Amino acid sequence: MATILCLNYPPALVNRPVMASLVSNFQLEVNILRAQVTREEGWLVVAINGDPRKISEAVKWLAGEGIEVTENPELDADT
Repeated sequence: MATILCLNYPPALVNRPVMASLVSNFQLEVNILRAQVTREEGWLVVAINGDPRKISEAVKWLAGEGIEVTENPELDADT
């Protein structure tokens, strides 16, 4: 079962390859379900599959980078 996360990016991070880092640094499978990104801000809803410990580490890393992370188990990963 995928972990569903809502990610809100501050302006300084919009141009950074955060999803690529999740894949390469944490060996996670990331599926972007919804997104809106402008030059000023961005948000994504993602489904993440992988080792639960790696997902937990990734969530901590995201928060440490300044991304607001909200778990959203109510959102169906198929939408």
